Amino acid sequence: MLWNAAAFYTSVFSMELFHRDPDGSCFLSDGHLSLALIKHRLDGDTPLGMNHFGFHVTDTEATSAALVEAGTDKPAERFTDRPFAEYRAMGPEGNWFGLSAHGFGGPPPPSSPDGT
Repeated sequence: MLWNAAAFYTSVFSMELFHRDPDGSCFLSDGHLSLALIKHRLDGDTPLGMNHFGFHVTDTEATSAALVEAGTDKPAERFTDRPFAEYRAMGPEGNWFGLSAHGFGGPPPPSSPDGT
């Protein structure tokens, strides 16, 4: 099922598959936006659909401090060997998001028409 969704986004939006997990989760990018199509593994009544998004930041410590000052819990470090977000946080309305200083993988952004 995830492979069908990945094929759709690569075909219609010219995204590139840059990583595929053994469980079938697919990670795509157009060079600006990364899309993670992750196998649903959560227990309970967690609905299908958007689960979380991520921010590529220059300084995770400064961003974490700003989040705490804004009233959210301190972002939790993610211990994983996957090349994605180092921290996970939750916004005030309950949306999960990742924070990464190294980025989320994927191809570099495409060059502009003037070559930059």
